[in-house]
Amino acid sequence: MGNDLIIRPQVPAKRPEISLPGLVFGTKPRVIMKRSLWMLVGAFILYFGVIGNLMHRIDANLEFTPPAPIEGGSHAVNMAEALITREVVTHRWTANDPIFFPTAFHDNMPNFQRGMMRAISRFTLELENQIGRLRGSSAIDSDLERASGLLQFPTDVWIFDLDQSFLPVQPAETQYEAAARALRAYNMRVAHGAAIFETRADALAMTVERMASELGSRAAIVDDHVSADRFILDRVADDIFYLNKGMAYASYLLLRELGRDFENVIAAQGLTRVWLQALESLREASQQKPLVVLNSSGANSFLANHLHLQGFYLKRAILQLDEISRVIRATR
Repeated sequence: MGNDLIIRPQVPAKRPEISLPGLVFGTKPRVIMKRSLWMLVGAFILYFGVIGNLMHRIDANLEFTPPAPIEGGSHAVNMAEALITREVVTHRWTANDPIFFPTAFHDNMPNFQRGMMRAISRFTLELENQIGRLRGSSAIDSDLERASGLLQFPTDVWIFDLDQSFLPVQPAETQYEAAARALRAYNMRVAHGAAIFETRADALAMTVERMASELGSRAAIVDDHVSADRFILDRVADDIFYLNKGMAYASYLLLRELGRDFENVIAAQGLTRVWLQALESLREASQQKPLVVLNSSGANSFLANHLHLQGFYLKRAILQLDEISRVIRATR
């Protein structure tokens, strides 16, 4: 037996694999496609999910206070300028981000910024028509006219607007920065006595009335949406909520500072208490922070309706601001 020849089956030699970094020849195309797909999904989540979320910021800080205006200037005008600069420059304007930006799928911050700009635009318009004119009948201040016009610019215009031209255009944030500069120029002239800032009771009444009217239009939208009995989660509810939140927040800060400008008028009319109540209502409307905006149906639902609660505070602020206007008009 020791001389018997043992024959073992030959094993075919393994074909050598030629490899490059990240690629192995011999790997099945199906595996390559699967790995590539997972890499694309990961990149998508990182870009739009992680980076986009880091760039998404809703700043409703009630303690926000800009540097004091030059002596003799308006606190409210100073606040309007500071809010524009903060949202456009410091935080970056996101309401016109194109689809390929990381923030493309985050619409709460853009709606919040739109609401803020709407409140600032309404206030600036009243500066132009009421407070910035002698008895409301003198010539319109050129800086206020420019600022008011620029703030009417559409919020979603990027550097390309194919509805206007195939060439680059001035984006929304550029227009708003120019508006902030115009407000600053006006306020400096007010401080030096070269521009009008009327602290008349009737100018305050008209300004407050118009700001309340703007808030009223938003409260009506809330009513319409809530009464439509939609599904508890819908894509419109959070858009309405965050636009209203931005309006309430900017209105709170502007009226807080306007109260400093018109402190003597408010005290003389006995309106200090109701003025503070109106500010408190706006504060409540601006500080809700739901994880998800719910739009539950009916008062008997055990789930929250954040739009309904926000609308309550908006309406309460409107009533209080209307009372301020009514009292002032009654004592003229």
